[in-house]
Amino acid sequence: MREKPLGKTSLKKSAAVAVPAVLAIGAMASMMAQGALASSFAVSGTAFQVSSGRLNSDGLASYVEVDRAVDGEGHPVSLLALDKAELSTICQSAKVNTPIGKVTFKLQAGGEAGKVTADNLVIDAEDLSGDARFGTAQIGRDASQLTEVPGVKGKPGGFGLQADGVSVSGVKSHAWSAVGGNFHLRGLKLDVKLGGQGCY
Repeated sequence: MREKPLGKTSLKKSAAVAVPAVLAIGAMASMMAQGALASSFAVSGTAFQVSSGRLNSDGLASYVEVDRAVDGEGHPVSLLALDKAELSTICQSAKVNTPIGKVTFKLQAGGEAGKVTADNLVIDAEDLSGDARFGTAQIGRDASQLTEVPGVKGKPGGFGLQADGVSVSGVKSHAWSAVGGNFHLRGLKLDVKLGGQGCY
């Protein structure tokens, strides 16, 4: 019996395995860019802080959603979708329990390094504060009929709102998840410290 040469791979077999994987990854990347996966993954058991000096976006779409943790616990959130978001600064922090004590995970970017930008930024927030200015706003629109941010729609009959432009200064929020495409974090700094201060 003739042995097959070592170190060679069947091109047809490799293609049969690789093509579906590539298509799946491509589809997932496309949905993430559209913000469609914002609540499709299990969130951790820790909400995190998000803050920014100023946030601007060409469009805003929002509706009520429920994020779920691995244990099935639900967290009601306002899904905030921002088309072509631009932030003067960004800070994200979370308090995490570890065997050596509570650790603060903190990520910062922007400021003197330049603005932070993202396409179709989707934040699942349980609260948000700041001084806001909207363009033409529609409050109470059916969540399934939202059009301002591509790919972001809720269930028929759900409460939704949208605006064709938004600017918020002094942003402070507690969130359970965030997804964005083409994130550009200028001047990125990441710190993990025992104890440590959050964003605010």
